[in-house]
Amino acid sequence: MRSQKELLFRLRQELANLGLLVAPPSWEAALAGPFPQLPDPAAVAASLRIENPAHVQQVEQHAEELLQHRFRLLGLEPVQLEDAIRWRRDFLHGQETGLAYFRRIPYLDFHQVGDHKLIWELNRHQHLVVLAQAFLLTGRQDFLEEIPQQLDHWMQENPVQRGINWASALEVAFRALSWVLVLHLVGAQLPEDFRRRLVRSLNHHGLHLEKNLSFYFSPNTHLLGEAVVLDALGTLLPQMPHAGTWRTLGAATVQEQMRRQVRDDGSHFEQSSYYHVYAVDFFELHALLHPDTPAWYRSKLGKMLEFRDSLISSQGLLPLIGDDDGGRLFHPYGDRRRFGVAVREEMAWWMVPSAPVPPEGSCWFADAGLAVLRAGGAQVIVDAGGFGTGSAGHSHADTLSVVAFRNGQELLIDAGTFTYISDPEARQQFRGTASHNTLYIDSLEQADPQGPFRWNNPPIVELLYWDSSASVDILDAACKYRGFSHRRSVVFQKPDLLVVLDRVSGPEGRHRVEQRWLTPQEVSGEFLETVPEARQEPAERSCALGSRQQARRWVARYEGELPTTMVAVLRLGLASKKMPPARVQTAERTTVVELEGGRIRFPHEGPPLVEIGKM
Repeated sequence: MRSQKELLFRLRQELANLGLLVAPPSWEAALAGPFPQLPDPAAVAASLRIENPAHVQQVEQHAEELLQHRFRLLGLEPVQLEDAIRWRRDFLHGQETGLAYFRRIPYLDFHQVGDHKLIWELNRHQHLVVLAQAFLLTGRQDFLEEIPQQLDHWMQENPVQRGINWASALEVAFRALSWVLVLHLVGAQLPEDFRRRLVRSLNHHGLHLEKNLSFYFSPNTHLLGEAVVLDALGTLLPQMPHAGTWRTLGAATVQEQMRRQVRDDGSHFEQSSYYHVYAVDFFELHALLHPDTPAWYRSKLGKMLEFRDSLISSQGLLPLIGDDDGGRLFHPYGDRRRFGVAVREEMAWWMVPSAPVPPEGSCWFADAGLAVLRAGGAQVIVDAGGFGTGSAGHSHADTLSVVAFRNGQELLIDAGTFTYISDPEARQQFRGTASHNTLYIDSLEQADPQGPFRWNNPPIVELLYWDSSASVDILDAACKYRGFSHRRSVVFQKPDLLVVLDRVSGPEGRHRVEQRWLTPQEVSGEFLETVPEARQEPAERSCALGSRQQARRWVARYEGELPTTMVAVLRLGLASKKMPPARVQTAERTTVVELEGGRIRFPHEGPPLVEIGKM
């Protein structure tokens, strides 16, 4: 039931949208950069030419592809588009929409529209920024000339408020930011009459954002990104008629969302590592444009950076916990798993990158429910938290899941995302319980999926014990759903031995319980020992939205009555060294796991106890 406040908001919003549709203002000006709030583009280009010629060559090669209308989008191989780009077409599935009023475009209906993510990724126009960079780095006029050709065609094919490319305020924001960055980089070299047309359309974009901020529809990273760009328009282009309103409204909304979306431990409330990185980019851009941001804002941003850096491996890889959107605020190209690391050559155009500084020891993030266990070359992340807030649309059914790196490289992985709407079966496959390193009981999900962006009846999660010392980390947590109770006890005997004990209780009768472990295709299972013994099964992973790759999965299966106990021993640094097998003994009130040089007692009540020596 919508409140009266929301109904009034939506009524005013719709009247403003229709007014912009019927009579878009004709204000225009030949504005251009560079803008003093951002680094001088000529100086950046000169520095890169001297310091990194290989990077210059890579940018030039990318720009040459763009001249041929070959585009790198999401996780797909470069795609070849026609000379006259069909901006409203899903090129992969062959579906295209017309120029109806944007409210009448059912963009989430794949059968009518195609995959909106593919359409929108192209229409973010971030590739035009690459062309501008390539011109500055090489001086080639053909890179510069391609920009007005594409933009004039886009403005003809996408009149204000008509078609799918106006259907999402966040997408309007991304496109507007790309245009502003083009003006900053090469605006002074573009024809004056073209700049007037571009600025006139930018004004329309700003007016659309002002009236369509996602306060009610999607008050998460959508609202955040829209507000950041609205503020950026008002700050970087103060000549625009509504610049003051945009700056005031945008900045106030961004700071409100910092309070609302970012928790005390620095984690983002979407429960997604990728969306956390996404949000960091937005908040950092706002701080760049406003050096006078309050101390509390910068302190919270610092916490976000600490959380992000804790997740990233020593080789710069980000575990894809929760949804992977596939996009990025500035440079959405390359390996998505490395987007948590600010690449100096790309970020130098906009800001001084914040280099990851991973903590030396282990840590517990209470609001996210994530433990990061770290020693030597081993890094383990245990998800002992619940689903995200609201509908938990970007959460996966991964409670009590484990991912791990060895010497900075992937060892245990999350399956990733692959798709949002183009394949409902694959959407559920990749975000479902069976694709994560946790228990899968009777083929049941940990929560009830309802559409591509909602979970109902999420599990109840409780942290039972956490302790970290120089020699051992212990995490004990429980998850309850559908009448079952899953308790996972994790002992990390530093520097490289991980023991996981799962205890399951539930309804009477026979049940099937599977302990599942997913690794990259190139990683064998010699580091893993389970009781009962695990068998390999075919599996898939996705490293970026739109792509899927082969992977390996090991499944230890129990069938019978509950309660039951399952054990996994992971030798994170001793994969090639043969060790005596673990022995498991279960008594009425405790389970003992005996290993080389020691044993661990797991009592029915209370935390695990490491009893003997170094293991």
